[in-house]
Amino acid sequence: MTTLHCKPCLAMGFVALAAFALVTFLTLPAAGQNATPPPNSNAQSQDESAETLKVNVEVVQLFFNVKDKHGALIPNLTKDNFDVSEDGKPQTIKYFKAETDLPLTLGILIDSSGSQINVLDMEKTVGGSFLESILRPKDEAFVISFDIDINLLQDFTNSVSRLRHALNEARINTGGVSCSGGPMGPQGPIPCPSTGPRGTALYDAVYLASHDEFSHEVGRKAMILLTDGEDQGSRLKIKDAIEAAQKADAICYVLLIADRGFYGFGGYSGDSEMRKLTQETGGRVIQVGNKIEKLRQAFDQISQELRSQYNIGYTPTNTTRDGSFRKVEIKPKQGEYKIQARSGYYATRHHED
Repeated sequence: MTTLHCKPCLAMGFVALAAFALVTFLTLPAAGQNATPPPNSNAQSQDESAETLKVNVEVVQLFFNVKDKHGALIPNLTKDNFDVSEDGKPQTIKYFKAETDLPLTLGILIDSSGSQINVLDMEKTVGGSFLESILRPKDEAFVISFDIDINLLQDFTNSVSRLRHALNEARINTGGVSCSGGPMGPQGPIPCPSTGPRGTALYDAVYLASHDEFSHEVGRKAMILLTDGEDQGSRLKIKDAIEAAQKADAICYVLLIADRGFYGFGGYSGDSEMRKLTQETGGRVIQVGNKIEKLRQAFDQISQELRSQYNIGYTPTNTTRDGSFRKVEIKPKQGEYKIQARSGYYATRHHED
């Protein structure tokens, strides 16, 4: 079970998230529609291949976008347009399809630390509109806010009204926090720091969303972070967050939202770590600043990309399940295409969390 630090008196704080984590580890989420294959043969084979990526690495599945040199999405390509390699060794493509209807699982992570005080309402409004426009009957989403705490505001649901309500529940939090242990990291529970700043547990939030939410889902998964990218006080490092997202097969998008007036002359410096996160998982960083129209455009771009993905599958020539990271490259055979895909996968052992 994931051990979480907690703050009393928060309606949906760490105590609630700890309880959720216990349920998650005991049973697969009953509300997760993506955990149940759609009732048609094509979808069934797709879901089976998605599950093997996590269970026995018999099939590796990758979702990706293809863009031209101007950044425009390119539709109507076939598997004959691509070569795939794993750790530099060519692989045989067994499966290829343009995925527009496969169920989508979304996670919205909203920064509610002090630096977001002037942009949080904008994020709530536009984020709600995005969810209303993108969610289809078989899709689901959850909402987490993060500051000095990490709060599961809404677990998996298809209800836009519940998701909107959850976003509206996010509150700026800069107060102190009592602590009884951190999230489960690579070497076990992460102890609370006795000193140092605690303000934005960004890396911990990505890890927790990946490990406790996305890891039990199959199919297409995307995490959208609304944040300035600044982490203060996470017990885990950016590499731990990236690894968790990769193991959960979650594409990470970061909408870099910052009220530059909050930072003064020095500015903010969250860009580089967020680029690492998105590049390794197949997403990207979109600069928003504090402009509501740029935020709307950013969500529109993400919506188009998620509805214009290709899905490619292959049986790896290296069948060893040793938990190591395998670097995967998808290359166009012709043309100046840009491939937006995750950098690889972990050949996980059986029953690895």
